[in-house]
Amino acid sequence: MESRPPANPLFLRDEELRQGIELMFYAYRDFTFESDEQLRHYQLGRAHHRALYFIGRHPGQTVGHLLSILKVTKQSISRVLKDLLEQGYVEQKSGARDRRERLLWLTPKGQELERDLTDRQSQRFARAYRETGAEAVEGFRKVLLGLLDPQERQVVDKRMRGGNR
Repeated sequence: MESRPPANPLFLRDEELRQGIELMFYAYRDFTFESDEQLRHYQLGRAHHRALYFIGRHPGQTVGHLLSILKVTKQSISRVLKDLLEQGYVEQKSGARDRRERLLWLTPKGQELERDLTDRQSQRFARAYRETGAEAVEGFRKVLLGLLDPQERQVVDKRMRGGNR
């Protein structure tokens, strides 16, 4: 890796911003590639992976909560959940207080697939974190939070720190 002087965050040039955007595209491409390949074997896609991941992270959540995390339409999440339910990766139960609520859990089969997909991505993160060190990891976390819409930052940051799992 080429070492360059740190950019002054108050005076970023267009070129530095474009390089950040470009690196984000490349990183996302490589971050998702292996999982996308594996998902194809199951006739599933990236939307299914995202749903599996967040259902696994927040078991027993409502469909509405999943919608708010993923920021997709009801129609879109309905198709994804239909596939995951039919293939036995997710189970849905009615809420104890409100029978209209649909609560979501991964089945053992879903837990296994989610773990396999996430392990591949975790290995990529672990390698990058080892190569860059603790200070860079914390800086990266702050940059990612900074990319979120301002109203989402506190909610996500609290959730990430264990305040709302």
